[in-house]
Amino acid sequence: MNGWTTLAGKAVCLDVDNIDTDQLIPARFMSQPRVDGYAEFLLHDMRRDANGAPKPDFILTQHPDATVLLAGKNFGSGSSREAAVYALLDSGIRVVIAESFGDIFASNAINNGVLPARLSSEHWQLLRSAMTTITKNCKVDLETSTLSLGEHTVAFSIDEAWRLKLINGWDDTDLTRDYQSHIDRYRQIRFQRYPWARPTAQH
Repeated sequence: MNGWTTLAGKAVCLDVDNIDTDQLIPARFMSQPRVDGYAEFLLHDMRRDANGAPKPDFILTQHPDATVLLAGKNFGSGSSREAAVYALLDSGIRVVIAESFGDIFASNAINNGVLPARLSSEHWQLLRSAMTTITKNCKVDLETSTLSLGEHTVAFSIDEAWRLKLINGWDDTDLTRDYQSHIDRYRQIRFQRYPWARPTAQH
């Protein structure tokens, strides 16, 4: 994946708690090939009527170009399906702002270049109150772990390893390689102390 440091785009608010992965992409669409894209399935049962037509008053129907989503608590709870992140990514959402996230969802998001920006309750409420219009311009800075929405700038929480993965476009293997010198030093010391632990060549 491509790394990124700053992102500027349109933010929209979906003030609903406990949006789980089955809401993000219902299970009946899971047979769709990844190459075909998952955008049309994002929040399908919330944003579409019984006939499958988009609801005109749904926020993402009105603003399909949004890149930042201000969401309710416990976003992405439920099953471990990575397709929930694919649906967001394919729809152009690169940042989700919430007070809390499902753990596996957050990990999957990082591995696909999507930021789960966790805010304190106070800062989330501040941004929510600022959404007096339907959308706000938002800027996210991974270097400083801050985001600006309208006139407000707040800090978000993110694990340092996750932050580095997003900035550099790393996967878990790349992150491990960043510690290669430490790994080599540990091996050297261990084999000096415990020479019997070194594998011997097989003939």
